[in-house]
Amino acid sequence: MRVLSSLVKLGSFSLSNTIQVKISDGIWKFPRAISNRRQGYGTDSDSCRPISRYPVPYKKDLPYDIVELMEEVEKKSGFLPNVFKVMAHRPNEFRAFFTYYDVIMNTESGNLTKADKELIVVATSASNKCPYCVTAHGALHRIYSKKRTLADQVVVNTDLADLGARDRAMLDFALAVAKPENINETHFKNLEEHGFDREDAWDIAMVTAFFAMANRIAHVTDLRPNEEFYALGRVPREKPEEQK
Repeated sequence: MRVLSSLVKLGSFSLSNTIQVKISDGIWKFPRAISNRRQGYGTDSDSCRPISRYPVPYKKDLPYDIVELMEEVEKKSGFLPNVFKVMAHRPNEFRAFFTYYDVIMNTESGNLTKADKELIVVATSASNKCPYCVTAHGALHRIYSKKRTLADQVVVNTDLADLGARDRAMLDFALAVAKPENINETHFKNLEEHGFDREDAWDIAMVTAFFAMANRIAHVTDLRPNEEFYALGRVPREKPEEQK
């Protein structure tokens, strides 16, 4: 299984021991989250709730290929997204889940960018009321798009978000698939009017469908977001000489 590049790229957004956020009346400081803390693994969480209602296997009990992938992601990103720990409860499903994730999210084809795909995940996961996917993929959207507020706007109210006509057509189609509606030629025609072809429609639908499954897995397992996700793409990246 090749490395999940979108998650590994989080490593370029590592945080120092103290995050400083500049605001109008000064600078807020808050402790760095538990980045780089190697776990064995377990259900421990940054909050009072565990990361999952299902047991997370200890590293020594996991197959080598799964441990290898998890350690690579953790090393390069500075933390291990909790979805890896939770899906490790079922190793065969872990492999299938992340293989398909890699295919639909990291394969560049057609007119969808990585930022587009992340925004689709945010919009449909918000519709499905999934805190983990909204938080994690909101962070990835901020990183890819360099837009710090758009994902938040989409979560609160897609109709009022600062979306261009192209992005609105894309999300309208995704949300129709997510609800689900009976998809007809009118849905495809609207996409085509904004530069998307039938293959793009397939891609939008597959991202939506996959994360409909992921949202439901997150609900059943009570999957909790990592604290690190909340700051990613919001806090300016530090220069190497500024890191301690």
